[in-house]
Amino acid sequence: MSEMKRESVSTTDRAVPLGELPPIGEVPKTMTALVVRQDRFGDPEKAFQVETDIEVPPLGPSEVLVAVMAAGVNYNNVWAARGYPVDVIGLRQRAGEPYDFHIGGSDASGIVYAVGSEVSNVAVGDEVIVHPGYWDENDPWILRGKDQMVAPSARIWGYDTNFGSFAQFARAQAHQVLPKAGHLSWAEAAAPTLVGTTAYRMLHGFEGNTVQEGDVVLVWGGSGGLGTQAIQLVNLAGAKPVAVVSDDERGEYALAKGAIGYIKRGDYSHWGIPPLVDDKAGQKEWLGQARAFGKKIWEIVGERKDPAIVFEHPGAATVPTSIMVCEPGGMVVICAGTTGFDAMVDLRYHWTRQKRFQGSHGTNDAQAVAYNDLVIAGKIDPCLGRVVEFTDLPRVHAEMGRGEQVFGNSVALVGAKPE
Repeated sequence: MSEMKRESVSTTDRAVPLGELPPIGEVPKTMTALVVRQDRFGDPEKAFQVETDIEVPPLGPSEVLVAVMAAGVNYNNVWAARGYPVDVIGLRQRAGEPYDFHIGGSDASGIVYAVGSEVSNVAVGDEVIVHPGYWDENDPWILRGKDQMVAPSARIWGYDTNFGSFAQFARAQAHQVLPKAGHLSWAEAAAPTLVGTTAYRMLHGFEGNTVQEGDVVLVWGGSGGLGTQAIQLVNLAGAKPVAVVSDDERGEYALAKGAIGYIKRGDYSHWGIPPLVDDKAGQKEWLGQARAFGKKIWEIVGERKDPAIVFEHPGAATVPTSIMVCEPGGMVVICAGTTGFDAMVDLRYHWTRQKRFQGSHGTNDAQAVAYNDLVIAGKIDPCLGRVVEFTDLPRVHAEMGRGEQVFGNSVALVGAKPE
């Protein structure tokens, strides 16, 4: 960090109130940010605190400083606030980073205010969004032409890295910075990028099991930010999305976003770790519930056709069922574990039917660009659920951590004014 400097920028000692912007290209020395510190780890409502004297970060040659207009909310910063399963601050400090705090936020819309000396893809004054894939461009894995997001240096911006979008200014690598769709408001533009690019990778990123026309795709959490993006991407591929939701209201929302039908999770009781094979009565009950769940999919689809792809993120509670209902040779693809990480699978339904259980994380550049092109073309609804004030972010993360999520994506205004 000591070798970094600001490029192509003038600085000012004048602090800028939250909700205002300095002249384009003029960067204050300090900023307001939503900050997590290690001694506050725990409930996001207490772990996040607004601080007004954080130094605006310096830039490296290939980095960009964005004045954040709006910032999206994702579950990754619930984990950051808790310090679990990873203390992101301690991890970075052990790697040599000097900062003893974390500024999260992995979705941003904003205006470029400064660029490093080697940046050529964006200029000061551009209106942009930021995708969450972050890596070392000189990583040997990447130099060999392999998937950037699988590289040892790959990270999620605003979770594994500091200076994300929960601040007046955010620092990003130049390759992350993409054009903002002109027809979207700042809040709409900030809403979908992390979940949208994550969904795009899950559905299009794994050769041999990419979504195809006519496929059935089971989408867990069909009314949430991730699920609503997945439903739209499945439809764009000519496939059939079936949503899993918690109630009829959420089901109707998923239908409005393109699901062909929905299943209410509460209608079934077999969630979590299935009974051991020796527990014959327990196995019979579990299998009966799992098969009834699978038959509901057939009922919605109108034929006896299992999901070619199961779009997973709850994790521990649902993975056994996902493996069970996925078609032979199909794929269960998972990007999170919001109900827990300790999933257990009956391998008989996995290996004998040759199903793929695929992990997915973040996005590479090509996937981010492809997804953003769909947004710019107006083919993707950002599914903006609610817009909150910057100071509401601790409460919103706490609600998300308790499972009290609203439909679609939550966004906080930072530099933008309410519309």
